[in-house]
Amino acid sequence: MLSKIKSISLTGLEGNLVEVQTDIRNGIPEFEIVGLPDIRVKESKKRIESAIRNSQIEFPSKKILINLAPANIRKEGSSFDLPISVGILMSIGVLCNLNYSEIVNTVFIGELSLDGKINRTNGVFAMCEEAKELGIKRVIIPKANSNEVSVINGLDIIPVMTLCELIKYLNKEIIIEKEIERKVEFIKEYSMDFADIKGQENVKRALEVASAGGHNVLMVGSPGSGKTALAKRILTILPDLTLEEAIETTKIHSISANLTREGLILSRPFRMPHHTAPIKSIIGGGKLPMPGEVSLAHNGILFFDELTEYNRVVLEALREPLEEKEITINRLSGNYRYPCNFMFVTSMNPCPCGYYGDEEKDCKCTQSEIHRYLSKISGSLLDRIDIQIEVKRTKIEKINSNFKSENSRKIKQRVNIARKIQNERYKNLGIKSNSELTTRLIGEFCNIDDEANILLQKAFKMLKLSVRGYERILKVARTIADLDNEKIINAKHIAEAVQYRSIDKFLNK
Repeated sequence: MLSKIKSISLTGLEGNLVEVQTDIRNGIPEFEIVGLPDIRVKESKKRIESAIRNSQIEFPSKKILINLAPANIRKEGSSFDLPISVGILMSIGVLCNLNYSEIVNTVFIGELSLDGKINRTNGVFAMCEEAKELGIKRVIIPKANSNEVSVINGLDIIPVMTLCELIKYLNKEIIIEKEIERKVEFIKEYSMDFADIKGQENVKRALEVASAGGHNVLMVGSPGSGKTALAKRILTILPDLTLEEAIETTKIHSISANLTREGLILSRPFRMPHHTAPIKSIIGGGKLPMPGEVSLAHNGILFFDELTEYNRVVLEALREPLEEKEITINRLSGNYRYPCNFMFVTSMNPCPCGYYGDEEKDCKCTQSEIHRYLSKISGSLLDRIDIQIEVKRTKIEKINSNFKSENSRKIKQRVNIARKIQNERYKNLGIKSNSELTTRLIGEFCNIDDEANILLQKAFKMLKLSVRGYERILKVARTIADLDNEKIINAKHIAEAVQYRSIDKFLNK
């Protein structure tokens, strides 16, 4: 008997509807899966046979042929265990009370254990989202994945624990309540706060501007100046994650098996990969391409501590995701696309010993050593970092003072207002912040007065800026003007934006 049911195949974040066709007939016992399956799909045969037998059902000693259509798309992962099992059970008549009009609009997803239990499966959230977009009405998933998909509306999601339970449900012997959409409460309070850091007001202001416009940041300073502490607190002033952004982010983390019991990502990601991490873990890839740190940081922050310690190949590979906000991994099986719209935050010492320009400790490095050290960072990468700020060590007088620094909540209020202005301005353009402005859009939205234009021309010559560097100053100035609620960029905004390129005194040595 021939049976047909549906499942989902993912290539990157792109989903394809897969028809699982099962044909069982008399002949020499054989179990074959065709339709371009990978090794994990082929291995499912033993899991499926054992799961059916341990569910007190006789496995057919016949010729079993499974076709995963369409055959031109590679099928990957263990999520096909459940649909293949259901196809076999349909073909041998175990599922005898099926409503075929419902089956046509049902997708099955799940990995089987040998005892018939349906295990937690990677990528279920992404698959459910794709099923919804493809017009599917009902999805059968593992009970262990129910928490992460409970925020998806417009889709009947049925969580099941075992193959036996699923059989009874499909035969109308029991009722399983669909997953009810839950109210999401995003994380808004953090254990860290900008008020914890004494001094560094100029750096905090730069990070406020960066957060308001989504700009990339480089902090250069001596060891112990507080660069890492400042970077970790940027998260506390970024706008709260929206439900749309949370779903986008969760889809990526679902594929990477990087979700907590909570399921949905409730705060912006903060990724801090070690400098020894290989390029595959940063950019993404592998035999079976998976999202790298640049994608796991989507809608959040990617922090590189001590930038010069990272492999030059890794740093140069960052240029594409920083510019395009998307990474494409090419394989024979297809092109895997992952979004990577993150805020790049990084820090570095000004020289090998770390004390070049320090007011308290003398630098022991020669000029050639400093030059060699700084040359590890290419100009093309630096051009993609809008804000470059020097971080000086806080003086003891400041540490011991009773002065109370502004807390993150107040800074965040200003950031939210600026972001709201940008969202309204760019609502029909497919971008969210000033950092994403193209050359054409810069000309349209970065209007400056005559005094500001003269100042910008002088800065261009003095700092020997590239065209990209020139545009970066305009983007930052646009953000500063938004923080001041000004439509036209004036000289004050340009002056502050230029100040955030002052680190060139180190980098151009």
